[in-house]
Amino acid sequence: MKKILLSVGALLVIGSMVFAYQRYTNAKELDRFTSNEQIKHILTSNRCLDCHSQSPELPFYASFPIAEGIIQEDIQKGYKYIDIESIIEAIDNGNTPSEVDLAKIEQSIINQSMPPAKFTALHWHSSLDEKEREIMLNWIKENRSKIYSNGLSSSTFANEAVQPLIDSLAVNPAKVALGEKLYHDTRLSKDNNLSCATCHSLDSAGVDRLQFSKGIYDQIGGINAPTVFNAALHIAQFWDGRAADLQAQAGGPPFDMLEMGSESWDEIIAKLAKDPELTAEFLSIYPDGYSGNNITDAIAEFEKTLLTPNSRFDLYLKGDATALNQEEIEGYELFKANNCATCHVGQAIGGQSYEYMGIVADYFAEREMKADRDIIKTKDQGHFNATNDTKDLQRFKTPSLRNVALTAPYLHDGTAETLEDATRIMLKYQVGKSLSDEDINKIVLFMNTLNGQYKGSTLK
Repeated sequence: MKKILLSVGALLVIGSMVFAYQRYTNAKELDRFTSNEQIKHILTSNRCLDCHSQSPELPFYASFPIAEGIIQEDIQKGYKYIDIESIIEAIDNGNTPSEVDLAKIEQSIINQSMPPAKFTALHWHSSLDEKEREIMLNWIKENRSKIYSNGLSSSTFANEAVQPLIDSLAVNPAKVALGEKLYHDTRLSKDNNLSCATCHSLDSAGVDRLQFSKGIYDQIGGINAPTVFNAALHIAQFWDGRAADLQAQAGGPPFDMLEMGSESWDEIIAKLAKDPELTAEFLSIYPDGYSGNNITDAIAEFEKTLLTPNSRFDLYLKGDATALNQEEIEGYELFKANNCATCHVGQAIGGQSYEYMGIVADYFAEREMKADRDIIKTKDQGHFNATNDTKDLQRFKTPSLRNVALTAPYLHDGTAETLEDATRIMLKYQVGKSLSDEDINKIVLFMNTLNGQYKGSTLK
């Protein structure tokens, strides 16, 4: 043991000398770089990739006694949280990292949480100095303003990771009217009993408020139905992201044997074609007639109109200081302070990334399910179902928090019955924290301010 301690002590002395030299040379080099080059240099020279990449280059001391176990644990948690390699790849390709990546880096800098304090002795070269922090924060602010801001926030909140919701997207009104009819048309299902609205009712915040939806012949699915409201603003559709857009999503449920159970577009079209009024409307918009592509195009166009702006929180971000009361404002501050606004970002307050479920604790090992069916195990695989890449196993698209107070139960498996339950679960497994009931209540009060308006009325 004495030899081990001596070797670690010597290692720390050598490391601190190397670290001091690196700091000196890095500071001089940064002044020669462009903004993006500075960011890449900071991320690489501080060896962020050691813990935040799929195939990290381990430091020379990674196999040392004591250090080995700490570093391996750090790598596992680090990569689950953020992939720095993808950020550097975006910079190399002239792109801006995602809103989520910007928010995660920003919060880590503000909290000075990376690396964790207990690892600082080993990660000599991974703590940003004051100049590097300033460069990073300015770069994040500049890119957020230039790429992601919709210009609706007041100056006070212009650099927030979340944004007020836009009022509308550009659409074709004729397609919207047709799409609304098809969205509510039960003829898309095998037994003519189910429509898109069955599981995504516009009268109940775009969901069915069941743990698992009931499909054709009363079959039970294996994943909680996400809301259709504001889905047009997401990077992809479904919890696992297997549909690239709304149109691709609309073509899935009609042929899912547990959902709507139809066998082909020909089967569906044969039923729709018997409706002369619908057919005349369809042909006036799509002269080439019925097809799966045209049907899903119309439904997607309608779903683009399902935005819910003008929540009390939107009004607050736009500059109305009276829109939220003091507890709700404190709830928003707690929401940010506890890293919730690193994944729930943008104007949808979510839907912009795939996140690993259980960063700091094993959610699936500890979860209690009322049912243990093969379909649930498949759905638990998350984005892996879409990519077949093991790095995406148990990663799920972050849900939007807009109207979240109206869409219980929560999580992909519907196991959280209340917002309080969901908040505690996310704090435990994603952040590694346990807050007081008072603080939990304030966060929930804040989330209740996210109920927006559809067709001029606040959702209920």
